[in-house]
Amino acid sequence: MGVGDMEEREVFSLGLGLAAPWKLSGQRLDIETRPHELHLEVVAERGALFSCPECGRACKAHDFARFSWQHLNFFQHHCFITARVPRVDCPDHGVKRAVVPWARPGSRFTLLFEQAALVLVREMPVLAAARFIGITDKRLWRIVEHYVRRAVAGLDLRGLRAVGLDETACKRGHNYVTVFIDMDRRDKPVIFVVPGKGKACVAAFRAFMLGHGGEPTRVAEIVCDMSPAFLAALAENFANAAITVDWFHVVQLFTTAVDQVRKAERRAGKFPKAARWAVLKAGDANLSDDQRQALAELENGGYATATAYRAKEMLRWIGQADSPQAARWRMTRFINHIGRCLDPGPLLEPVRRARRTFASNADRIHQRWQSSHSNARLEGMNGIFKAARARARGYRKTATFVTVIYLIGAPLPEIIKST
Repeated sequence: MGVGDMEEREVFSLGLGLAAPWKLSGQRLDIETRPHELHLEVVAERGALFSCPECGRACKAHDFARFSWQHLNFFQHHCFITARVPRVDCPDHGVKRAVVPWARPGSRFTLLFEQAALVLVREMPVLAAARFIGITDKRLWRIVEHYVRRAVAGLDLRGLRAVGLDETACKRGHNYVTVFIDMDRRDKPVIFVVPGKGKACVAAFRAFMLGHGGEPTRVAEIVCDMSPAFLAALAENFANAAITVDWFHVVQLFTTAVDQVRKAERRAGKFPKAARWAVLKAGDANLSDDQRQALAELENGGYATATAYRAKEMLRWIGQADSPQAARWRMTRFINHIGRCLDPGPLLEPVRRARRTFASNADRIHQRWQSSHSNARLEGMNGIFKAARARARGYRKTATFVTVIYLIGAPLPEIIKST
């Protein structure tokens, strides 16, 4: 063996992080394939002992089997490691396959390859990352799901005192996931994601919290929407927590009602152009000239949509209250005023329903003025949902969407180091 050959193997060995009893025995560049493939052969020293994967006891090899792993590219060449891996004969645990230091059990990629893949997935859609590193997106998803699952299992929720929750559609149809966040975390607030919505999701979060050091009786506040299923489940599972209905969902409630009135009135007859965004935008600060004209036509023409719009805009007056007392007074005035001014006809029924929902949740809505948690936290969840859908573009399973929400929104700083 020449000096140059020895130095070459030492370089590869250092790059792979090989240590006794493993050593590099040879390398081969296959130029018949496209792209070219560099194959590295790793062997164990003759007569070496190997650790039992269960107890770590040094044991003799029982037999060997040949395995290959994809490694980081060597310049422009794809790189693969091949080795004969023993099964060890442990007196306590029987015959078990030994674990190699460059890959996790069951994976056909090296740890360094998986580390690089995770870095890419945090920065680009999974499909694009898979194409970049030359594997299928299905195989890349398996890598990501493994490390995210392991990192989530290590979350520590002992200090959890305030929780926010919201549901979002994970794909077209009625497939939802419910996301729970730590309201006290300024960054990466997601702590639990579960498929579905409603009572079962809250019970699942309580069980998750107990399994990660949390104590449900110590949760002081929960911020959510006005879903009856959520509210009932929270009262049952977090009896000591104050329930705050976040303002974002209050505004959304009346915005949806305005849009329902607009659609019904548009179907009934002639309707001003550009009226849709004129009534759905917040106030008139960002309206175009056409939208301002449409709003004026709605007001002057006695449209039911104008009445619904005025009800929605009164929420801004309530939201500007600078004390709990002022907020309570304004909320009461709002409920009474809307009750008096709404026409009894069917067109405004969506606004009446929204008013009833507002009135029945008035105490929980008022809790906003006694809470120290900003409404912007739950509004920010929409940004997480949007980013997750983009990152998981083309996903086929709800579990995949859940994984991406954890990856970009959960406090998992050790996920890359964990490789």
